[in-house]
Amino acid sequence: MHSLNGRAVLITGASSGIGAACAYAFAALDARLLLAARRRDRLEQLAAAIYARHGVEVRTLALDVRDQPAVEAAINGLPTAWAVIDILVNNAGLSRGLDKLHEGKLADWEEMIDTNIKGLLYVSRAVIPGMVTRRRGHIINIGSIAGHQVYPSGNVYSATKHAVAALTQGMRMDLLGSEVRVSTVDPGMVETEFSLVRFRGDEPRAAKVYQGLTPLAPEDVADAVVYCATRPAHVNINEIIIMPTAQATATLAVRKP
Repeated sequence: MHSLNGRAVLITGASSGIGAACAYAFAALDARLLLAARRRDRLEQLAAAIYARHGVEVRTLALDVRDQPAVEAAINGLPTAWAVIDILVNNAGLSRGLDKLHEGKLADWEEMIDTNIKGLLYVSRAVIPGMVTRRRGHIINIGSIAGHQVYPSGNVYSATKHAVAALTQGMRMDLLGSEVRVSTVDPGMVETEFSLVRFRGDEPRAAKVYQGLTPLAPEDVADAVVYCATRPAHVNINEIIIMPTAQATATLAVRKP
């Protein structure tokens, strides 16, 4: 696998789950890390652990991707040594609730749309122009099987992930000829805080999502992200759909009793 020695990687939603796993995976290839998330304490703990294990440079950004002025200020305010971002992993995202559309909570819809779509746009808009100027860079968006298949009561979340798929395709078209690559990694069931967040801390309900099967681990998704990032410059991995062996579609999985 190609070394990423000295390359700067910005990961949003980096404080846990897939984002944290990506941070460790890129650090193992000697990349320099810009880790962004809302939870400063978790970010600092992660940065310290990564430095202790891999000895790479890590900088943290306590950042809510929904706050466009804050995103712009954070990216534009990076010191010179960190101003060149080589790889952007748009990982920040969440799901809230599992309600039929006509019973859904408006606040849940707003949070998903603001994070999953607008947050991705805000960060991308701040980072991509520099990549275009340098004629080098890679955007890797974290999508979902929900961006390919809608499932019952997954209406708005699925819509946001379909939007990520559309934006990824649009980026790839708009950046054609710039030497900037665009990829998406779209997982099925991954055991992270995803279901706990969706069900607002209801641990028994969240645990049932993964009962009876072996879901993906965050590290499995991180492997796919790093695979995209380490191909030769003339190769672009457009899309990876990664699923547990026990899951065939968004709604069809086999569970052991």
